[in-house]
Amino acid sequence: MKGHCILSHGFESGPDATKVTALADAAQRLGWTHERPDYTDLDAKRGVTPLGDVPARIARLLALAQAASARGPLVLAGSSLGAYISGQVSLQLPVAGLFLMAPPVVMEGAPPMPAARVPISIIHGWHDELIPAAQVFEWAGLHGARLLLVDDSHRLSDHVAASADAFAQLLATL
Repeated sequence: MKGHCILSHGFESGPDATKVTALADAAQRLGWTHERPDYTDLDAKRGVTPLGDVPARIARLLALAQAASARGPLVLAGSSLGAYISGQVSLQLPVAGLFLMAPPVVMEGAPPMPAARVPISIIHGWHDELIPAAQVFEWAGLHGARLLLVDDSHRLSDHVAASADAFAQLLATL
């Protein structure tokens, strides 16, 4: 076993979503264990914020990450809101790397997305209708992140395989 990955789905998605499933397959092929938390109950709590209960999402991921720390190096990966909470949690305990898909580096009413100074790999769509590629480009530069911009929208539905390949490349470097 090389380490452990926690793969966080986006808002109003789920742990069986196509992208996190593809990441899980890539991790397994490379000898990493993985888990895909379910945040759907927290996403349904729209009264807390328009994006559900984000603080509870962060707390859930932090608890899972703390429990997984004995499994070797930890990599956090996430799509959209899952990327945001991964960045938040990366500051609270040691992680070996971050993989971010369509990360909301700037969200209304929240500080810019933080991230630990670890290897970071990002895949983002040029035509993301929610998060401008220019914001992600600037954020990636500030964090020394590897950035793959693709001809896709926020869902990255045409680049699931490219996402899994980029994730595998990050894991291979750790």
